[in-house]
Amino acid sequence: MQAEHFDAVVIGGGIFGCYASLYLAGKGARVALLEKETQLFRKASLVNQARLHGGYHYPRSIATAALSDEHKERFTMEHRQFVHFAFEKYYAIDRFGSFTDAVQFERFCRYLQIPCERVPEHPLFNFNRLEALYRTVEYSFDPVLLGQFYRNRVEANAAITVFKPALLTSAESSGREWLLALDWLAQKRKLRSPVVINATYAATNAVNRLFGVRELGLTHELSEIAFITSRQFQNMGLTVMDGPFGSIMPYGRSGLLSLSSVAYTHHKISYDNLPRFDCQTPEDLSCRPEAPGICTECPRRPASNAYKMLRQMQQYFSGTVHFEHLFSYFTIKSKLKSSYIDDGRPTEISMLHDQPRFYCLFAGKVNSIYEIEKIV
Repeated sequence: MQAEHFDAVVIGGGIFGCYASLYLAGKGARVALLEKETQLFRKASLVNQARLHGGYHYPRSIATAALSDEHKERFTMEHRQFVHFAFEKYYAIDRFGSFTDAVQFERFCRYLQIPCERVPEHPLFNFNRLEALYRTVEYSFDPVLLGQFYRNRVEANAAITVFKPALLTSAESSGREWLLALDWLAQKRKLRSPVVINATYAATNAVNRLFGVRELGLTHELSEIAFITSRQFQNMGLTVMDGPFGSIMPYGRSGLLSLSSVAYTHHKISYDNLPRFDCQTPEDLSCRPEAPGICTECPRRPASNAYKMLRQMQQYFSGTVHFEHLFSYFTIKSKLKSSYIDDGRPTEISMLHDQPRFYCLFAGKVNSIYEIEKIV
């Protein structure tokens, strides 16, 4: 079988893979984008809290906070139609068990020069549980609208060929090019390219293994994002930090609130470099450690922890505020093992093989999509 030539192959059809494909195509490259699922933007790019990070979330990781703020302005400008600006966003410090106190948080915000106004009283919040409450400036992007936008742009770009659903089965170096074999729509296909970019997130190490390059030290969490409503807490958001707490904020422009909790969002954790969970079975080839599936659609997904998340977050509100859980999404969240030190979320992007080139892009914050431009 003759291999089809591309200037670059991007593996992974989330926002990072889509942006990398569009960026390379804009430079004149002919690009192949490989996605395991039947549609782009089905996993972590869709199932997240939709926070457009301004830095507040990482008081113990100045590097992550600064990186978040660095790209926020550009991302916001280029995606204004998908960003929810008009809501009140509060950060709060729990009186018990927080790794950061009010003095530290205020000093942190001053250092980063991000807005932070202390609120001494507010009728919706329970100050018996809150050491301090702050009015901040943070936005929410809409993953559904963003996904449709990038799907349309990628699929309309004549320089990008999208292979979906496609499963990469082998990779070998042949001088200056990679020779790739994949299963696509029940067909066998071969591609060749001098450049490959791995942007698969949860499947990062599975792809790295296929190419015989260094793996990243990762952990993986089977996670739930709950979607709720509240008549009293509309167009508002609250993040309680820094430790085993939680967050409620608008999910883009949907009118829903996303709910997450450090204690209850993550149902299972895998310390293996691949996402290996007991809900995976040998019979179900749609989700394996080497090729994780869509957890929301899986009949073996965990029972929802939404009621536990709500009970945890309800204690920070006055008795006048009530919430209702509507549904939940599930996905695999991956992060570097080194992140446990300071709760940071650094972007890992590096060239792991030269001649032919192989880049590994690993990031968990949507603001970081532009990092690809620095190295490729």
